[in-house]
Amino acid sequence: MMPPLDPVAYFSSPVSSRQKQYEVLRAFFLENKSAKEIAKTFGYTVSAVYSLTRDFRQQLQKEGDPFFLAKSPGRPPHPVGDEIRDQVLHLRKQYLSVPDIQAVLDANGYHVSSPWIHRVLIQDGFARLPRRSQHEKTTLQYQPQMPAPESMPLPFQDERFSCESLIGILCFLPLIRRYGIDQVIQSSAYPQTKTIDRLSSILGFQALKLSDVHRYSEDDIWCMDRCAGLFARLNVLPKTAWFSSYSSRITRPMNVSFLKSLHTVWSQHGLLSDSMNLDFTSIPYWGDNSHLENNWSGKRNQALASILAVVAHDPDTGILDYSDANTRHCTQPDVVLEFLDFYRAGKSNAEELKYLIFDSKFTPYKNLHELNRRDIKFITIRRRGKTIVDHLDQVPKSQWKKIRVMGADGKGRLLSTYEEEITIKDYEEPIRQLAITGHGRIKPALIITNDKEIRREALVQKYGRRWLVEKAISEQIEFFHLNRVSSSMVIKVDFDLTMSVLAHNLYRLLAMNLDGYRHNTSKTLYEKFLRNGGDIEITSHCIWVKMKKKRNLPVLLSEMEKYNDLVYPWLNGKKLRFVGASTT
Repeated sequence: MMPPLDPVAYFSSPVSSRQKQYEVLRAFFLENKSAKEIAKTFGYTVSAVYSLTRDFRQQLQKEGDPFFLAKSPGRPPHPVGDEIRDQVLHLRKQYLSVPDIQAVLDANGYHVSSPWIHRVLIQDGFARLPRRSQHEKTTLQYQPQMPAPESMPLPFQDERFSCESLIGILCFLPLIRRYGIDQVIQSSAYPQTKTIDRLSSILGFQALKLSDVHRYSEDDIWCMDRCAGLFARLNVLPKTAWFSSYSSRITRPMNVSFLKSLHTVWSQHGLLSDSMNLDFTSIPYWGDNSHLENNWSGKRNQALASILAVVAHDPDTGILDYSDANTRHCTQPDVVLEFLDFYRAGKSNAEELKYLIFDSKFTPYKNLHELNRRDIKFITIRRRGKTIVDHLDQVPKSQWKKIRVMGADGKGRLLSTYEEEITIKDYEEPIRQLAITGHGRIKPALIITNDKEIRREALVQKYGRRWLVEKAISEQIEFFHLNRVSSSMVIKVDFDLTMSVLAHNLYRLLAMNLDGYRHNTSKTLYEKFLRNGGDIEITSHCIWVKMKKKRNLPVLLSEMEKYNDLVYPWLNGKKLRFVGASTT
């Protein structure tokens, strides 16, 4: 404990250097003492006294009082001042929530916190917004007066910004890098512009596909989201007109070449099994339909002018390997052969594909003979006529064999089967037919195949999994909005289908590594894991993705830790780190 100081000694013999400097300046300016006399009294050199007086004059002109600073009570003033307070109030009058306002301000370079925005609103008398459903939030017509900035390559300078709900799509960037999809895009034939290169263009489309944006035409919301822009290495995504203009330059050969390159990726990583499900889907078109043909739409339970598309689906991994939205009635029968040519034109071993599985109306019987000639096993069903049903009714029960087919849930189902060889039109040799009863239908199901060695149980299981391709098509319609884009944003349907295939496969790659969620749909994965907000911090060597608290966030973060050492060339050579934020 220091001894008490004498008041006279405190002023006459100062101890601290700061107090000595004050007494030196007071003696020089107020008492008019010489520098030599002052230096002798306080132990300074003459030059040091003159340096103190010079610096003191400069500080008074530029910084104010260097010795006695008055402390103002309360919080320090916010660095942005009052110039954005009016913008915050104006955005709230447009019925925007605090995260919405923060996202708009971030997109325009004003980085303020959510608590600061909340205090501004409370001070001006604004009450909390009523609780709204997700549908109400996505369909609300916002009218921000602040124009969206022009889309341009991200400079990757040190900065920090917030994201309301699209931060989760950044979790697909490690998968894109891990499987080399970025290199596939950069080596593709897709066009690019002077400002937005090929990779950013395709990733821009993927940002919309992966984020469940319901109305692409309402770009006043998603085009200002900085996280969606970062996904495509842009400051923000381009507006609707740019996407339509870009799509108009895409041709079918570009899409086929891109799908072939992706096919090589899936094959090299062992994501393609020996079977492939094939099916058609009708994509409604709401423009001038004079050039279109009528196709049956299961979604609307009617035939309507639409675009007939085909997809190929791997039943083991869920990967969509092929798509084509240019099918016409005259070319529909040969689609199965076109897919076979596509598959075998790739770099993968042609012997890997053993089975093609499709329904009875997919291709005529003459093409079944062609598949058999090309050493491809097919599994399909035969249409049931009255003569066939009557024949099966006359088969003695002793010739029917009971089999147990295991389901995906581990439970078995007991079925009655009768096998025989038959002849069909345009097929030059006998073919195997398996009749099935006990499956919940009145009439027996008839499976025909050219594989005479496969066991009955395996045959029924393989065809039973054909419904997975219908499930995948349903996802294309419901989550990836395959039948909406042509009306809300003018995008070439074949290109949109190709982008949907890539987005679907990215979700399957994510699901494969999430224990317990492998069979979840894309929409479920998005709602459980990816629909989230947070903060992005860009530093010299790393991009920190700080995601808000969520029930399933620990599972997602554990998966993302595997990719901590990946370097992303298109992100200026930086790494991505996913962590949990301290806020909800």
